[in-house]
Amino acid sequence: MKTSAPLHLYTADTPNGQKISIALEELGLAYGQTFVDLNKGEQKTPQFLRLNPNGKIPVLVDQTRDLVLFESAVILTYLAERQGALAGDNADEQRVVQQWLCFQIASVGPMLGQLWWFRHGSGSDNREALQRYTREALRLYGVVEHQLAERPFIAGDRYSIADIALFTWLRTHEELALDLQPFPEVRDWLEQIAQRPAVRLGLARSGGYA
Repeated sequence: MKTSAPLHLYTADTPNGQKISIALEELGLAYGQTFVDLNKGEQKTPQFLRLNPNGKIPVLVDQTRDLVLFESAVILTYLAERQGALAGDNADEQRVVQQWLCFQIASVGPMLGQLWWFRHGSGSDNREALQRYTREALRLYGVVEHQLAERPFIAGDRYSIADIALFTWLRTHEELALDLQPFPEVRDWLEQIAQRPAVRLGLARSGGYA
């Protein structure tokens, strides 16, 4: 249901939905919210397709500008730039944040998403697919491990939208049957991010457990 808040989020309890709720809470923004029931196919209705022709969540509507945005990386970047926070303090820092945000969108999300599908969604027992996507997922955790070994946050010394984007995906390791023992830096970083009040609020509001 629409509210009087200037921002309205269409979302579901998925990593891509959770990341926007977390960012909104981190930035202290008031927003309304509509849950989209993916199991019922509400993301494919004509009403939703008018918001996002690709039929996926999340979608953010900024009613002050009559602006409708989809694709989570674009929404995160818009919110961060709108508030002047979580995106880097200068052009070089902003590029580093964006490169790690693109890393999540281009690599982590697709690979972990495929692993989830073959582990939980597929009706077939495709051992080759499970092995392939498990191997690639572990490689990506290793990339993040290497990065965090030298800095407190993924894009440097400051928490950013890149941390938010990666957090909601990498926290699914138990659901994906991935062992974090080889990745102590990732484990500590996940625990640190999970304790942030805004992260807990964002997860709770998006339907994820805090």
